[in-house]
Amino acid sequence: MVSSAFIGSSFIIKKKGLRKAGVSGPRASSGGYGYLLEPLWWIGMITMIVGEISNFVAYIYAPAVLVTPLGALSIIVSAVLAHFLLKEKLQKMGVLGCLLCIVGSTVIVLHAPEERSINSVEEIWELAIQPAFLLYTASVVAISLVLILYFSPRYGQTNILVYIGICSVIGSLTVMSIKAIGIAIKLTIEGINQAKYFQTWIFAMVDLGGGVHRHADLEGSDIHKDLK
Repeated sequence: MVSSAFIGSSFIIKKKGLRKAGVSGPRASSGGYGYLLEPLWWIGMITMIVGEISNFVAYIYAPAVLVTPLGALSIIVSAVLAHFLLKEKLQKMGVLGCLLCIVGSTVIVLHAPEERSINSVEEIWELAIQPAFLLYTASVVAISLVLILYFSPRYGQTNILVYIGICSVIGSLTVMSIKAIGIAIKLTIEGINQAKYFQTWIFAMVDLGGGVHRHADLEGSDIHKDLK
């Protein structure tokens, strides 16, 4: 919940920074980079980093099936703050969307299965190389490439669903990797070194690559949809 509060707030702070930068120079939607010199934008970025760190800690100590849906609370935080701080009126569809987020998250949390006890990164790796999951991974990679290479250049500037789709499908894989890295850190602190396993570094690379893509897509959608 703390993570959702920070992440939800960060979008509002960054948008105020983008607006302020757009007044004094070329807008980000026009290719301008003035927002990188705007302190308010960096405050929003730092707020997001704090939120992501909090989210990472949650994955270490709580089941992913509980942490992930609670992340939807960041949408509610953003919507409420946008109404009061950015003077953006929340339309009926927006209110409905917020309610669906709350209902959906509640249903998932209430009916979430108990998490299997994992004692090492190797156990997660064994689950990750099962044929069914490998087929899902291949599907995610294929869909992501189509969205990035075909749909993004053609429709990315007019339809935010392209960016949301990229973030969502990549995020479905990085969630598992984040959980693996969280367990690795926890076990290493407890005295069971997980850095010696190559699987740990593979999960770390998946997290890094997925995080870069998700941030770039979110930033791109934030820039062109907020300022255009």
